[in-house]
Amino acid sequence: MKTTTLGFVHQLTFLPGAFPVNCYLVEEEDSLTLVDAALPYSARGILAAAGRIGKRIERIVLTHPHEDHVGALDDLKRALPDAPIFVSERDASFFDRDLSLRPGEAASPIRGGVPKKLAARPDRLLREGDRIGSLTAYASPGHTPGSLAFLDERDGTLIAGDAFQTRGRTAVAGTVVPWFPFPAFATWDARTAVNSARKLLDLAPRALAVGHGAMLRDPGEAMRRAIREAEAKLG
Repeated sequence: MKTTTLGFVHQLTFLPGAFPVNCYLVEEEDSLTLVDAALPYSARGILAAAGRIGKRIERIVLTHPHEDHVGALDDLKRALPDAPIFVSERDASFFDRDLSLRPGEAASPIRGGVPKKLAARPDRLLREGDRIGSLTAYASPGHTPGSLAFLDERDGTLIAGDAFQTRGRTAVAGTVVPWFPFPAFATWDARTAVNSARKLLDLAPRALAVGHGAMLRDPGEAMRRAIREAEAKLG
């Protein structure tokens, strides 16, 4: 596991060389928020990182419930039984393997690994504008119908899940990066993802933290290039 710290955010990267999977510990004054839960074996590393920081994880927030974002959730819930799990109201159905679409959603099949054996269930359902500590939730559908991004209101760091990737190059969900195509393969609807990417750019984040790849300072131009590329591919 590799740890990178930027401001209040600690990026924990599992399999950094081959298939980087990130989760994040966000420092509050006297506690931590964990954003995403990485891979099935990741709980020990996440808990150890919290120990080094010297604060307890008091809440677990999910950008979306694909398997590489909820892998350690059961082990973490056993270790942290009082830490509520937050997920979008829309994507909560994934926990019961309900992949049906709702009225008005793009008629594309939901893709990506959906948890099959998780015992943990969400404790609280999120909508856009909800606050979790210093984080504000923003709906960012595209990779999944209910994907969320979280903006740290203190310093403008945006934790965007798979709305963007930076592995290989900065790209919007649904844009195939040949040397790391996996987020694109798991994206529900590329056109919806581009609309969300524009919305996230409008937040003017000062840093971008994603599910796969390094954190970026001053990410605006990289985000704009990625959006232009995605728009061109859609035609």
